[in-house]
Amino acid sequence: MAGETVAEFTPVMYMLGFGLVASVPALVLSRLIAPRRSYNPVKFLPMECGQMPSGAGRSHFMMQYYAYILMFVVFDVMSIFLYAWGSSLFFIPRAATLPIIAFLAIMFAAMAYALYLAGKKGIW
Repeated sequence: MAGETVAEFTPVMYMLGFGLVASVPALVLSRLIAPRRSYNPVKFLPMECGQMPSGAGRSHFMMQYYAYILMFVVFDVMSIFLYAWGSSLFFIPRAATLPIIAFLAIMFAAMAYALYLAGKKGIW
């Protein structure tokens, strides 16, 4: 039984080995043939399209859009998992509906929290 499990992961180990064999020499070779340059302090200055930056480095994020972003993320994740669950609904046992109900409860709780934040900020 343990040998069968190891045999299932053999292709994964081959891909990991190939990734290491292909990437490590490429990284070492690029480091060896890269030109050596002296430190240039102008190169490390912050620039905006070649110009010296003006104003504050951070911009203000409007928090009124936070609820919309949160609702989009919740709906996006929920739709991905509901599509996969719905497409295999007739081929899975009835006991598999309990985890999806728990998942939906968590997602609807997150959606309710986003709506609560939206109402609290007076967005609607």
